[in-house]
Amino acid sequence: MIRVLHSNGASMFFLFLYCHIGRGVYWGSYFLSNVWLSGVTIFLMCMLTAFLGYVLPWGQMSFWAATVITNLLSAVPYVGEEMVSWVWGGFAVSNPTLIRFFAFHFIFPFLVVVFVMVHMV
Repeated sequence: MIRVLHSNGASMFFLFLYCHIGRGVYWGSYFLSNVWLSGVTIFLMCMLTAFLGYVLPWGQMSFWAATVITNLLSAVPYVGEEMVSWVWGGFAVSNPTLIRFFAFHFIFPFLVVVFVMVHMV
């Protein structure tokens, strides 16, 4: 029950977030560059937090989503392979990956709150 509420709450959060972004685009809020950039940062951090939460049930879809998305880091020149190994906690997506994703999924919402405060000031 709590997982379902958490999942549906995240979907509703993103619905409201998309409405807020749409309102900002409609009213031309992107001309306030500091506000707009902090908003984009909040949006990207929310997407990252949602992805980390998507991986946590550790089903087949979650496993392959983690594998594919984290492998995108290997496209970063020079340090990409090391970044992937660090995120995975080894040479493949496994239990250390899940532990890291859980920790980041817990910590990132607090960072989002900090950026929301910056966004509102």
